Amino acid sequence: MAVKFLGQFLLERGLITPQQLLAATEAQRASNPLLGELAVRQGLLTEAQARRINERQRAEDRRFGDIAIELGLLDAREVEALLSAQKAGRKLFGQVLVEQGVLDAETLEQALAEHHAEQQAGNEELAGALAGHRLGALAQEATELCVRLFPRMLGTQCQPVGLVDDALPTATWPYTAHVRISGERSLRVGLSCDRATLQALACAFLRMPSEQCDSELAVDALGEIVNVLMGYVVRNTLPDDADYRATPPDFSRTAASLVDEGALALQLNSPLGQLLLLVGD
Repeated sequence: MAVKFLGQFLLERGLITPQQLLAATEAQRASNPLLGELAVRQGLLTEAQARRINERQRAEDRRFGDIAIELGLLDAREVEALLSAQKAGRKLFGQVLVEQGVLDAETLEQALAEHHAEQQAGNEELAGALAGHRLGALAQEATELCVRLFPRMLGTQCQPVGLVDDALPTATWPYTAHVRISGERSLRVGLSCDRATLQALACAFLRMPSEQCDSELAVDALGEIVNVLMGYVVRNTLPDDADYRATPPDFSRTAASLVDEGALALQLNSPLGQLLLLVGD
């Protein structure tokens, strides 16, 4: 059973249209700016300072406010005020739909209950599948990292859908980047996606408009995202004194070839598009 975002769930049931989904998504996003965006908007930070903090976040997996305070760019009072403003303005997706007159409160409540039940069943199914796989613990760790890091790196959520047991045609997943480490323990982590998702990921990661991000830059960005993900996987799964060697991002392999060599493929859903998370040893 596939796990879906609420918007996708409502769309598939005919409760909203694609246009209404897009409008509600944009409205929700506008109501919930990242802390750095809010700080720039209020004149507390420059865009360059916010980017500097974001870059530190990618490497250290720490909260934006904590890094800003450590760098002396914000004080505790300013961070607290920003967090309060962020929380006060935040709107849930369903709330936006009701405010826009797309759904009434009763219909939303019923849909939320059905969506929650489907999510729970899907998560239990995925947990059961991973529990019986030799790479299950590694896949679970990498998945949880994606869920936590995507909002920070890419300004968007991601959600695990399930294991992919079917064939992986290159036409469906034409862009793949993976990083491998060897040593006391070998690990492999990769991401695969289509062209539209690649472009969306790269623009979000690089914080640049689509017209400035060519194909070569987009592929490099995918490799850097995988590099960041592998860094956290290594930190969380290997001993501090482990001896290992890491390869640069490799773009020469297809998702199917990695799976043929024993890698596990999990589908991730994101507002930026669908991805495959690939983990192996």
